Amino acid sequence: MTELTTELRERLATIADLEGACALLGWDQHTYMPRGSLETRIRQISTLEHLSHEMLSAERTGELLERLEDALPGLDHDSDDARLIRVTRRDYDEAVKLPPELVKEKAMVSGRAMDSWMENKPKGDFEAFRPHLEAVCKVCRREAEALGYPEQPYDALLHRFEPGLLTSRLKSIFDELKRDLVPFCRELFERRDRVDDSILFRDFDDKGQWKLGLMILGDMGYDFYHGRQDCSPHPFTTGFGIQDIRVTTRIHEDDFKAGLFSTIHEGGHALYEQNVDLSLDRTPLGTGCSLGIHESQSRLWENLVGRSKPFWRHYFEPVREIFPENLGQVDFMDFYRAINCVKPSLIRIEADEVTYSLHIFLRFELELLLLSGELELTDLPEAWDAKMQEYLGIRPPSPTEGCMQDMHWADASIGYFPTYALGNLYGVQIYNLAREELGDLDDQLAAGRLQPLKEWLSEKVYRYGRKYDPGELIERITGKPLSPAPFMEYIRRKYSEIYGL
Repeated sequence: MTELTTELRERLATIADLEGACALLGWDQHTYMPRGSLETRIRQISTLEHLSHEMLSAERTGELLERLEDALPGLDHDSDDARLIRVTRRDYDEAVKLPPELVKEKAMVSGRAMDSWMENKPKGDFEAFRPHLEAVCKVCRREAEALGYPEQPYDALLHRFEPGLLTSRLKSIFDELKRDLVPFCRELFERRDRVDDSILFRDFDDKGQWKLGLMILGDMGYDFYHGRQDCSPHPFTTGFGIQDIRVTTRIHEDDFKAGLFSTIHEGGHALYEQNVDLSLDRTPLGTGCSLGIHESQSRLWENLVGRSKPFWRHYFEPVREIFPENLGQVDFMDFYRAINCVKPSLIRIEADEVTYSLHIFLRFELELLLLSGELELTDLPEAWDAKMQEYLGIRPPSPTEGCMQDMHWADASIGYFPTYALGNLYGVQIYNLAREELGDLDDQLAAGRLQPLKEWLSEKVYRYGRKYDPGELIERITGKPLSPAPFMEYIRRKYSEIYGL
């Protein structure tokens, strides 16, 4: 057993190193890579993904798993070895279903689509981008068919981001959330004049914004010895192993919220990855259990902490010191209301925490139509605009602010968007328990002490990595399955106070 486990771990460590090198190339592509290097980079990433897939799906991996599974009844169900065998079996079974040429083709297609997106998004040239998006949709359909699915093709793609969740269950969760959230948003829209956020759209020096972001990242517990922050067109977090986790942000001098909350959001992702138990490094367990749980941490830190009154009781004065001309004479409550202003917005990543899920409903519904072929890509911009009108009462002036605003379709991540809204729901359930168990969490935040929360989350969520599926993890933490109710209770309580409902 020991020899077999050692051999499996060595094989998985090699795969993890290949994936880490691939991620490093991707990070460079989005930060410092010269544009002319794209074709070289696509080939490199494609080769590494092919080698990683080949090694995972190799006959020897299957042999090791079969022999180790014979010993599973004698292992503690929750031990690292038992969980590693089960998770690796799932990954292996998926890998053997995917032809190597499909894996390589997907890497090539998404690499070229990303380059086209980066070039054509600023111009709003959807027609130039459309052939690449068509190739992405085709390769994702083939991937879904190769993987197989219980009910519908979208199940296969969703499973890769949120294991164990079916599209039908996701739709039921979203329908329940939508039933209460959409009318509540309309109530708030009718009271838009109650909150003025114009103070946040002045000229905020980019160096000051950068300094503020780094300070808060450090206070959150982000380990700069094993990480760094850079700029990119679309903020993201990536890792090449537990001891090398990096974040990016983007700063707009005329928008105080954009850079700061992107930094806090990505910092939440990074804290998760940096605090997985180091014993799980270079194994399939050494990362977050799902994108929904991952988003619960980024959304928790960005919104439940970063937009809270106690948090700004501490950080309001440092912010005024950095930007005395803009905020020196601003009242605390006016500032607090401004950062929590609710209004229809075009851009998902800049949306407030109340309307954010509406942006996700839109994308989820369009993904289902694109994957099934019911929506032609030529009709996507208009379909997008119509749903923006339906949910938010606004229409984008061009595809730049519409169907081309996100990078995730370009990088072939169909099935990923729902995890953002799921993260909102998971995050509130987890945060409610943190408030209960830490007792004086609000006082800690008001004193600028963010570490106790980070340590609590490390104990309850981060350290386990991928040992548990999301449904199992949320019940282990909170004792309850995922539900939209706690999120809606939180939203109603907070924003009824702000808007005087």
